[in-house]
Amino acid sequence: MNALVLDKTFTKEDYKTNRLALAEYDNCTFVECNFTEAYLSDNNFIECTFIECNFTNAKTKNTSFNNATFNNCKLLGVQFTSCNPFLLSFTFNDCNLQLASFYKLIIKKTLFNNCNLEQADFSKATLNEAIFSNCNLKNTAFNTTVLHKTDFTTAYNFVIDPENNAIKGAKFSKDSLFGLLTKYKISVS
Repeated sequence: MNALVLDKTFTKEDYKTNRLALAEYDNCTFVECNFTEAYLSDNNFIECTFIECNFTNAKTKNTSFNNATFNNCKLLGVQFTSCNPFLLSFTFNDCNLQLASFYKLIIKKTLFNNCNLEQADFSKATLNEAIFSNCNLKNTAFNTTVLHKTDFTTAYNFVIDPENNAIKGAKFSKDSLFGLLTKYKISVS
């Protein structure tokens, strides 16, 4: 059984060189910590907040993120796909999620606020009622993705094939409609 760590703040820790102890972290805060290539496998993060942390290529096999919040974090190449899917939920504010993978995940009502999601992968994911607020979705993969009532009103640089994705009730701005028509190679002015 994993140790239980409650209400603790970790500041400027380097988990690339000193592995994070295997535990259930509940209501903990991590500030300016380095998780680059760190092994987070089998750890549980419940209602934790990560502020200005670097998770580049962190290993997340069977990691639990339950109501986790990431603020101004670097999450390049993180394979959220390998996380424990049970109660998986998070919020991303001002984060760099380039090359992150959410393949086949069910992450309804997820908030992505002011995030860079270039080349992220949402293929076969379920993102009902998610919000992409002011997010860069350049070269982001949406392939047989469920996007019912997802809000793309202020998202930009996306290309979503309406015939290959479930977009019933999704919200788009008039200015971003080109991202839905790209495959038809038509001119919109």
